[in-house]
Amino acid sequence: MQSIRCLTLAVIALFVAGCSSFTSESGSALPRTAAWGLAPLVNYSQAPQAGERAEQILLSVLAEEGVRPRLYPAPVQKDLLLQDDRDRQYQALAWARQQKLAYVVTGSVEEWQYKNGLDGEPAVGISLQVLEPDTGRVVWSTSGARAGWSRESLAGAAQKVLRELVGDLNLE
Repeated sequence: MQSIRCLTLAVIALFVAGCSSFTSESGSALPRTAAWGLAPLVNYSQAPQAGERAEQILLSVLAEEGVRPRLYPAPVQKDLLLQDDRDRQYQALAWARQQKLAYVVTGSVEEWQYKNGLDGEPAVGISLQVLEPDTGRVVWSTSGARAGWSRESLAGAAQKVLRELVGDLNLE
């Protein structure tokens, strides 16, 4: 009886660990009180505006950690769907240099979808980097992916991934 419980717990632990994947690069501590900015997240997923959705969640997650970044002002353009995300990211870094920001959080969304099938569980994959705008040097980077449960929302799964990623950021 005891061995069945232990085996069951081991299987559950393996299953839960298999639903998430995270990698990170640790670096020196970054000051919360520095001038921070948030540049666009490049959308590599097939979901329209996944980068913008992730940015909004990221803003609140960063605020939970005491970081209050300035958001890159959206460019005035007639057809935003035709503007390349990497171009927006490049323009945001130029803006950050003009604003004399110490650090900029940016990154990409690799996956943002509900998986096919009866359960339709959410799947999220996000990479983040902290850059020094003046030099373009990456001072911290991390990535993570998660497949949520069938009744979980996509935004909820993304929030869990972003909390895990930002939680690895070494802040002082």
